[in-house]
Amino acid sequence: MFDTTCIANYEHYLTNERHAPANTVTSYIRDVSKFAAYIDESGKTDVRTITEADIKEFLSQLEKSGLSRATLSRTIASLKAFFNHLSDEGLIPRNPAARIIAAAAEKKPPRVLMGGEIERLLEQPDIKDAKGCRDKAMLETMYATGIRVSELIALDIGDVSLETELITCRNGKERIIPVYAAAIKSLEQYLAFSRPKMVQQGENALFVNTGGGRMSRQGFWKIVKAYTEKAGIQEDITPQILRHSFAAHLLGNGADLRSLQEMLGHADLSSTQVYARIVKQQIKEVYNKTHPRA
Repeated sequence: MFDTTCIANYEHYLTNERHAPANTVTSYIRDVSKFAAYIDESGKTDVRTITEADIKEFLSQLEKSGLSRATLSRTIASLKAFFNHLSDEGLIPRNPAARIIAAAAEKKPPRVLMGGEIERLLEQPDIKDAKGCRDKAMLETMYATGIRVSELIALDIGDVSLETELITCRNGKERIIPVYAAAIKSLEQYLAFSRPKMVQQGENALFVNTGGGRMSRQGFWKIVKAYTEKAGIQEDITPQILRHSFAAHLLGNGADLRSLQEMLGHADLSSTQVYARIVKQQIKEVYNKTHPRA
């Protein structure tokens, strides 16, 4: 029988010496224990006799059972770390998993809101209420500019020019981004009527919470979640999805990749090109649905 003492010792090492997060410890030990059960069935009892072929056969069975590439990659990482520990402890001569390479995990294309979903989401805040007026301005600004949530909450009063309809994003590489008229109107209403009622003295943040301080990432996530449910959108919508939607919608309406790269603040154009693939896929889907001979 496979000696489970080494697994228990490894768990102790992860928890008390590495101080690994509890969920990491749980997933690593679960993966190693599954492998131990597989090896037990094969009749091997000595951990020193486990080979690369044994591990590959175990992974092959997992793949045949329908496990995702991401889960297989995590399992490989778990086994590599486990056997590396045993090697460091002198319990095995070498790490049998050292040369095993995980296949690249399939990347799902970013979720993008349809035009009607965006409109429903932006219509939800009640602008007669100070908080609703703020929420409307935040959602409009996010969709108007495609900035990251960290950049949105980092905006200060001086970063917005209502006259020129521009915002200056200073979180990281500074960039200037246009803001469409409807978002400017929402910002004007918020700055004139809502923010003065909410802000604490001396606070420079553009968007503030109900306590008068700078809005947090978690606070804005909750705002998006609440209005997503109110709009009747079934899937969870995150601030990142608003950013994806901004990018895909601009490209779909004729924006060039270089300009979009600058607005998004991408260092590499390849990061921006993913949105071009989304637009091409959408065009293909529309073609296949609507062309009489498709």
